[in-house]
Amino acid sequence: MSSGTYTITSPVMGTFYRAAGPGEKPLVEVGQQVEASQVVCVIESMKIFTELRAEQAGTVKTILVENEEPVMKNQDVMEIEISQ
Repeated sequence: MSSGTYTITSPVMGTFYRAAGPGEKPLVEVGQQVEASQVVCVIESMKIFTELRAEQAGTVKTILVENEEPVMKNQDVMEIEISQ
């Protein structure tokens, strides 16, 4: 990770979802611009859905987890390149 990027990590163990609900389009795609506090993915843990948000405005550089894959607490799920 370079100084111009930051990583979004899962705060809980659970299942990674790229969309807000079944059949909906992904919240973000690689290359998409995001705003600070924009929801970029959802982690479901024991029927509780936690929205993960961008910390700063930037561009989605990499999505590190496939949709509906299990994730561990503190696992990196996405890299955002900070807007200059």
